[in-house]
Amino acid sequence: MKRQQRGLSLIGLILVSAIVIGVAVVGMKVVPSVIEYYTIVKHIKTIANSGATTVAEVRNAYERQSTVDETPSITGADLEVTKEGNQLVISFEYAKKIHIAGNVSILIDYAGSSSGSKRPIE
Repeated sequence: MKRQQRGLSLIGLILVSAIVIGVAVVGMKVVPSVIEYYTIVKHIKTIANSGATTVAEVRNAYERQSTVDETPSITGADLEVTKEGNQLVISFEYAKKIHIAGNVSILIDYAGSSSGSKRPIE
């Protein structure tokens, strides 16, 4: 009896490698933006729980924290500060365009709030 070999051919290996490399390149370009988003959320939750009472205090506190962690996507002026009951709620929205290659880009809409609620579905 003859044993039949199984596995990837050379062309199959090249195609699988190209797909894996493409996904890795997109991931390497998107991950820093996602990390920046979670850093911004961490900052606004910290500020909301810090006892800041005025809009100016909130914006100044965010500016100080964003300078340290280098989160240039939004500034203190971009924050929306509201009060729900006795709780200070800080929210934000921004879009990030990430260039992939040639004329291909990815646009990601980020939104967050110190209360944990997400942007309503439109």
